[in-house]
Amino acid sequence: MTDLALVSRSAGGAVATVTLNRPEALNALSLALEAALRDAFAALAEDDAVRAIVLTGAGRAFCAGVDLKELGSGAGMGRIWHGPGSLSHLMRDSKAPIIAAVNGPAITGGLELALQADFIVASEAARFADTHARVGITPSWGLSQILPRLIGPARARRMSLTGGFVDAKTAYEWGLVTEVVRAADLLPRAEALAAEIAETDALAAGRIRGLMAAGEGRPLEEAFRMETEMFDRHMAGVTPEAVEARRAAVQARGKRIAAGAGA
Repeated sequence: MTDLALVSRSAGGAVATVTLNRPEALNALSLALEAALRDAFAALAEDDAVRAIVLTGAGRAFCAGVDLKELGSGAGMGRIWHGPGSLSHLMRDSKAPIIAAVNGPAITGGLELALQADFIVASEAARFADTHARVGITPSWGLSQILPRLIGPARARRMSLTGGFVDAKTAYEWGLVTEVVRAADLLPRAEALAAEIAETDALAAGRIRGLMAAGEGRPLEEAFRMETEMFDRHMAGVTPEAVEARRAAVQARGKRIAAGAGA
């Protein structure tokens, strides 16, 4: 395990906090960071003492999504996109509930990463966006199915088709996040919630969580398969050159937004 994914413990070891530690790149998911996160979640899955997991980002971002610079160079095209062994599969298969503590921007793959958690707590600085359509890639971690179920189809379409940002207050009003707190309070609050989970009966809590998942899971899994098939067909036609061109467009848009010129 590398220092790209930091793991710390609290509540007597019952709460594990996993921190994406690539702040200079807004915690963009490079192959190395993704591998480090897979290693971290795989190791935690083997530790029966872990009752809850908090996932957060170092610096000013939660996660800017897949590293488009790496993907545009061709280096990131061979990653484990979905299925057994993927980061999303490890998170969804986690025996311990996961709380996403979103401290800043959670964009595209970063939003998908947060959506793998059981629920999301956000700081006032959190911002959410799905720019898959702007980048020219379809989702592979279930966003097209989880997001509409969470915030409603129309709002999900608005996010995914425009690529626009949703602030923390709006995300709370829409039901994307369960709570918004001050930045300084985010990690303590998320770890406190995780500690509350750790205090419950493990068997009962696990079965309740399983029942909730099963209630959504049957049709959702069918939808996941549809998304996976579409993703595979789509990615067969995506070239590194196309990704690089879209990355330049995304960067230009980001500069316009930062300058106050709008999208």
